[in-house]
Amino acid sequence: MPETNYDQEMAFFVDMQRCIGCHACEMACAECETNGQESMIHVNYVDRSKSTQTTVQVCMHCEDPTCANVCPADAIHQDEFGVVHSANTSRCIGCSNCVLACPFGVPKKMEEAELMMKCNMCYDRTSVGKKPMCATVCPSQALFFGTKEEIARMRPDSVPVNSFLFGKQEVNTKVNIMMPKGTDQLLIP
Repeated sequence: MPETNYDQEMAFFVDMQRCIGCHACEMACAECETNGQESMIHVNYVDRSKSTQTTVQVCMHCEDPTCANVCPADAIHQDEFGVVHSANTSRCIGCSNCVLACPFGVPKKMEEAELMMKCNMCYDRTSVGKKPMCATVCPSQALFFGTKEEIARMRPDSVPVNSFLFGKQEVNTKVNIMMPKGTDQLLIP
């Protein structure tokens, strides 16, 4: 097994305001040999008929991952670094519980393989000190992998948020969404 060099100081940041909808992240993700040439990150249009605004959908790597909690086959696991991995192919039964349970709508069932797949934060790269593929190709830096200090210097008018409410359930994540300063106080009462 290769030596792990996962830097706990490094974090993933998504700034929806900077996404230009170029799909470079999807193309880079699909090139990853561990994904079977499928992108695990998705660019979505907010309202294509009225705007060019896009959003990026990536696994948020929840501290208490609902997808893993509802898996009857124990196919999804979270490692000691907080990375929630795609379903283990030898265990996944293709039931789609994880797809239905995720509050962010991230896991996708690959029908042809009857397997759940989602972003694993390019663990093959991040575990050896490299950045995720999507973050290395994003021309607008809507996707950034670095330290909180670096993002604070780069985006002094924004703040990283990694705590979200779904009804009365608070979900804390490893991935941070960048929000304009002041709006972060509106998210969690």
